[in-house]
Amino acid sequence: MERRGRGVRARTDHGGATVAAVACLGLLLLVGLALGEVGAWFAAHRQVRAAADLAALAGAGAVTADPCGRAEDVAGSNGARLLSCAVEGRAVRVVVGLDAPTRLGPAHELTGTALAGPG
Repeated sequence: MERRGRGVRARTDHGGATVAAVACLGLLLLVGLALGEVGAWFAAHRQVRAAADLAALAGAGAVTADPCGRAEDVAGSNGARLLSCAVEGRAVRVVVGLDAPTRLGPAHELTGTALAGPG
């Protein structure tokens, strides 16, 4: 004669795959967010470098008038702000700044430097 206990179930791993799937989806979401942050940082870095180059070229083109004013206008048109401007002979050196977008923390300022003048 076999005796079985009442209300006692054998332990199984039912539902274990669900937990593993949720963990994998969470990990994929985290990796996706991290890649998005890195991509946004690279795009902002490219933007600040382009703004610096264009501002320096605009300033060098207006070296006999108001080069720093022209560089500031062009930097602003490209979403950056002019941090410094120096006229070195017929060349113009600029430093521009841009707040890098971020979802995971405070914004960081990226800077770009460029020098332009007659070759």
